[in-house]
Parts: sequence; structure tokens; C-alpha cells
Amino acid sequence: MKDILQTQFLGNTIALYLEVFGVIVIAFIIKRILSKYFAGLIFRLFSKPGKSFHKKEFIDLIIGPLDDFIFFLIIIISLDKLSMPAELNITFYKASIKDILDAVVHTVLIYLFIRLCVRFVKYVAIIFEEKANLTTDQSDNQLVVFFRDFFKVIIYIIGVMLLLRFTFNYDISKLITGLSLVGAAIALATKESLENLIASFIIFFDKPFTTGDLVKVQGFTGTVEKIGLRSTRIRTDHKTYITVPNKQMVDTILDNISLRTQRRAEIKLEIDLSATAAQLKEIIPAIKNILQQEAIETSTVFLSDTGKNAHIISVEYYTGMHQTLSDFIALREAINFAVIDLLNKNNIELAGASTDVVVKQKV
Repeated sequence: MKDILQTQFLGNTIALYLEVFGVIVIAFIIKRILSKYFAGLIFRLFSKPGKSFHKKEFIDLIIGPLDDFIFFLIIIISLDKLSMPAELNITFYKASIKDILDAVVHTVLIYLFIRLCVRFVKYVAIIFEEKANLTTDQSDNQLVVFFRDFFKVIIYIIGVMLLLRFTFNYDISKLITGLSLVGAAIALATKESLENLIASFIIFFDKPFTTGDLVKVQGFTGTVEKIGLRSTRIRTDHKTYITVPNKQMVDTILDNISLRTQRRAEIKLEIDLSATAAQLKEIIPAIKNILQQEAIETSTVFLSDTGKNAHIISVEYYTGMHQTLSDFIALREAINFAVIDLLNKNNIELAGASTDVVVKQKV
């Protein structure tokens, strides 16, 4: 039996093959235990003593990629004990089998490491997002989303650099030097992208609007659903989903409707010229009386113009933002009906013998 175990096969003994195979099998069996142990150890290193803040979320996010990383690392360490058989010493396009295998190993390790780092960034984002939800300011939430995506991009860039260095044996210092030489050309080629990136920082720190605000920009009115590194996503009042570059959100005139302090309604009554001055003087106080409601904060009613076509009475009133839009519409409708009834009771006709009230509403 001992002679069989010491038998050479492809440059290694049977015993060594069995030993490596046994280590891999054991690693497969206990990999979840090892990953949970190391995940708990990492959590204790970054958490405060006596606190287990979001420990379950941390374990759920980290355990999968950490499991794969540890298992693959054990496989590589185990297989490293085996000697490369002379029969496999073949060269393809100036690269030996060993070089190709090393490149594959480095690529997989870097991929698993980057995946692990991305999960860690997601965990940190969960913590800050929960803290941001405790405040009424939505800008904290959008900052969390922004920096989560930003650091993920940074991690991916680091992953590419590691691939160039360890998989393709490329001198990164030369790459950095080369980038500095062509930096101006890259800046010109990516001018709009850089402008949008800078604009995103302006949006986050200047805060002209935040996620959830109702805005009007470039002729579109809608709710801001997401602010990204390059663009802002808006759900319009027609329920369409538009993407606006951040540079345009900063450079153009933007109306943040959510920040208004009052809602305004305007009625323009074009009274027929047959109405006498006495009738006009009578209905103006009556309209003011209609506007004496708790929901209306301020109001103005006056004869704004007269001429050969009509006498024009301008009615303007404001309500507070504590009212919902549906309540405001209902109030506006009730006032319009009350004004129509008032005109009918006083036998006053609108210009052109029309009984319609022309209403201009700005919401």
C-alpha cells in the first residue's frame, strides 16, 4: 500500500494527490463555518464594543463572496504543493500553461476580492441610509446613493488596475505616466461627462432640489426619482420617465415647485359692458366675502381694467401648502361655482353673453 501511495504520476506522488484532494474536500465542508467566523471577526473589528449594529445584514451581504474567496484561496494554496508535470510544459503564443493558469488564478482572486469590497460598500450604505431616514432632509438619502455608486466605481477601477498588474504583468506606473500625457485629450473627449459629474457634486452640496421634489425644468414638470453621477431621472406629470443631464439641471432655470410657500389661484372675470358701476361695486365686496375662508390666507379682488370689450375684475387668492392638491382643486371649484351663482343672482352677464368663468390656474 505504501508503495502505491509513493507511485509517481504526472510528476507527483499518489499520496500528495490524495492529500491535496482531502484538503479541498475538508475546505468545501467547513467553508461556511470559516466564512461565518471570519465575517464575525471582520464585523467586530469595524463595530463598536458592545454593539451589534446590523450584524445580520452584514453577515448576509459578506458571507457569500467571503465563502467563495476563502474556498478558492484554499484550493490555490493546496494545488500549489503539486509540481507542474513536464508533459504540460507547453507554450501558446509565447505564454506557457503555467503562465496562463497563474493569470486565471489572479483574475478569479481579484474578481472575488472586488466583489467582497462592493458588498462591504453596500453594507456601509445601508447603515448611513438608515441614519438618513431619521431626518426629514432628503438630501442625506441622495448623498448616500451618490457616494455608494461613486465608491463602487472607484473599486471597479482598482480592480481593473489590479488585473493589469497581476494578470497581464503591466507596469501600472507607466500607465499612470501615459495617462498624465494624454490627460488633456481624455478631458476634451469626456468634457460633457466631466461637466455632468461636477454638476452632480453641485446638486448634492448646493441642494437646489432633492429626491422626491416636484420640479419644472426644460419645459417638463415631474418628480425627481433619482440623482446619479451623470444625470437626474424625473417622473413627469404625464407619467413618462425622462433623463436630464446634471449639467442642464444646474445651468438652466429650475423651478422647485415643492419649495413654494403657497398655492396661487387666479380668476379673471370679463364682465359685459351692460353692467353698471353700482353693480360692479356691489359684487366686488360679495366676491371678497366668498373668499373669507379658513383655507385662504390672502386674497385680492379689484376692477383691474375696463374698455370697449369688457369690464375686467381680477380675483387672486393664496392657500397654504398644508393643503393637499386634491383639497386645493376642490376649494377652487367651490369658489368658481359661488362666483357664477353670485353673477346670476345679480343678473350680471359675462362679455359675449357667456356664462363661463375664465380661470387661470398656476399649480
